[in-house]
Amino acid sequence: MEQKVLKGEVDKKFDEALKQYEEIFPKISPTEGGCAEATLTGILNILGIQDGLINNIMIPLSGGFGGYKSEKGLSAPCGAVVGGCAAVGVILGGKGREKMSSELVPVAYMKSKQFAKEFEKEFGSVYCPILSGYDFSDLDVFMQYVKDGTWGKKCYKYALWAINNIRKLMQEELEKF
Repeated sequence: MEQKVLKGEVDKKFDEALKQYEEIFPKISPTEGGCAEATLTGILNILGIQDGLINNIMIPLSGGFGGYKSEKGLSAPCGAVVGGCAAVGVILGGKGREKMSSELVPVAYMKSKQFAKEFEKEFGSVYCPILSGYDFSDLDVFMQYVKDGTWGKKCYKYALWAINNIRKLMQEELEKF
């Protein structure tokens, strides 16, 4: 279901949602979705878009691409970064939910790069294991993360920051959405 976000109401909608998310997010179990899903669907909910397919797409991208670790030991980015970059694409694509026009693709790259750079500046890294303190490439470690309640103590804040900063980065585009 889609609802149009009226011009001038974007900040109000984000402020109201972020206030709610500050209370709700820490109580969500990471086994219910994760940081990528919470970030993107949090933004989409503000824009009046609810789609279970999107939730399902984003869930495995949480925890650094589901705990991906390359053979060289490189880990993937925090899901809040992934969700924020996905939001850039949705917002630039517009409310019609058509494929993004080719002239906006470079804009999406640059906005996503800027978002990731600002995230790294704020938190010192974009990599999930560095930010969370857990290497999710091992299921037992993920379950320890859940047991320790790290999402509700630390990681949810990355999603909140991402939602708020996508609002700032995409303000002009959100006003047209």
